[in-house]
Amino acid sequence: MALSSIQTAKRRTERTRRRLKAVANGRLRLSVHRSDKNISAQIIDDAKGVTVASASSLEGEKGKKHKGSDVDAATRIGKLIAERAIEKGVKDVVFDRGGYIYHGRVKALAEAAREAGLNF
Repeated sequence: MALSSIQTAKRRTERTRRRLKAVANGRLRLSVHRSDKNISAQIIDDAKGVTVASASSLEGEKGKKHKGSDVDAATRIGKLIAERAIEKGVKDVVFDRGGYIYHGRVKALAEAAREAGLNF
């Protein structure tokens, strides 16, 4: 019997996370979550089980409306998560794309975070 699309996505996510744990060497994890309308990123310390920094397209600046489902929003979130991580003293992370292909918004977030100073 074939797997459902939900089961396939769950397996892909678990496979990605398992590979990350093998190469992490104590580094924190930059986890990305993408939905149809928004994108968010968290820097997670798996050893302690705490979120060190987070950023989301749901966070808006007062008086401005931003669309959260485009590459520009992902770029903005990538820069924001990198700034917040560097404030907390985190420079080296492992990028956890969470089963999403490295393309479009996920790629834009990663490249913006690299340009802003995160190493992965």
